Amino acid sequence: MANTQPPLEHPDSISSQDPNLQPEEKKKSRRPANTAFRQQRLKAWQPILTPKTVLPLFFIIGIIFAPIGGGLLYASAVVQEIILDYSRCHLDAPDWPIDNVEVPHYEMHFAENKSSTVKAKMPTWSRRRVPIKFGDRQMETWQCQLNFSIPNNMEPPVYFYYRLTNFYQNHRRYAKSFNTDQLSGKAVSASAIHGSDCTPLTTTTVDNVTKPYYPCGLAANSMFNDTFYSPTFLTPTDQNVPNTTYPMTQKGIAWSSDRELYGKSEYDLFKDVAVPPNWEDRYGKAYTPDNYPKLEDWEAFHVWMRLAGLPTFSKLAQKNENMTMQIGSYSVNVDHFFNVIDYGGTKAIIISTGTVMGGKNPFLGIAYVVVGGICIVLGALFTVTHLIKPRKLGDHTYLSWNNENTHANATTSGRDGVFGGERGG
Repeated sequence: MANTQPPLEHPDSISSQDPNLQPEEKKKSRRPANTAFRQQRLKAWQPILTPKTVLPLFFIIGIIFAPIGGGLLYASAVVQEIILDYSRCHLDAPDWPIDNVEVPHYEMHFAENKSSTVKAKMPTWSRRRVPIKFGDRQMETWQCQLNFSIPNNMEPPVYFYYRLTNFYQNHRRYAKSFNTDQLSGKAVSASAIHGSDCTPLTTTTVDNVTKPYYPCGLAANSMFNDTFYSPTFLTPTDQNVPNTTYPMTQKGIAWSSDRELYGKSEYDLFKDVAVPPNWEDRYGKAYTPDNYPKLEDWEAFHVWMRLAGLPTFSKLAQKNENMTMQIGSYSVNVDHFFNVIDYGGTKAIIISTGTVMGGKNPFLGIAYVVVGGICIVLGALFTVTHLIKPRKLGDHTYLSWNNENTHANATTSGRDGVFGGERGG
């Protein structure tokens, strides 16, 4: 039997040009699939606001918010604290041992204690030049002595903060000016640092060699570097007892999540890097084996690098979580390094107790009380209005989504985009 094959068609033949003989191409459709999700037929719920549902909601919010606000206000009120502004101590305070000049700006928040024999005295300050040693470096600076008294025992934990004003850590260029890899311990090259977010403090040239700053960036370079000492309890002069120190520590002042961001540096810190400009007073032009920063253990640096969102902020400097700060007079010494006068800011120390809600801040409690009070007042006004002149309400049964028959007729077929029952005969 002969093997018959279909004749070959020449590409220029008449039949090959006939459009009726061409195979049909499947047209792509952009029509959504006929599903409940694509055709928006999923079941939905929408609240119907009526006086019976809205009025109780006002009272419920008010009843919940007002007590919460009261509790927050109480928690803030029981916090005891003293705030001493020492911005101009190195300029205006008298030279030690004169210590009877009152601190110009201070705040004291203590609960009234009628049984206490110690009355809160006006804080005073004085200044003196003291020698400071950082490793192999020696220098002199002003030391400010702040004297104050507390009329009540301050139960632990007792926190020691410093507060700055008019310092914008939230500035965009400042907030991004650091290198995460470098802080984590990696030896990032000078070329990589030069093109990083650390601009403008990236690299410098030392003996014709380009070296990266360690740490680089504006945030690290501007670290607050006043030195705080533990408060000293001043025994009365008629008692032959030496003064005692109320010990405070910097251990544990940083969040554990912040400490994890820093690691031991892989740089040769004595050859590969340069000291940031504002750190030269402490470390000189180059780090030495006796004087270099261990960022992985330096919790004060970790606290500083958690940038504040407002220009006025407080950061934890030291704390005591075990001992009660007894009633009496105290003094605390602060070595001055950070000048706030040049940029129009202020600096202060805050010694404060704490609660489960944090430090002294009545704003949140006031906000809750105000919202709760407004809700109760509005609820009462709307209730009276509804009782005196009620508004005629419509019949909910006429709503299309509340009527199964109407809902069934209102669904689309998904084929022609028309409602069921609308197609003409």
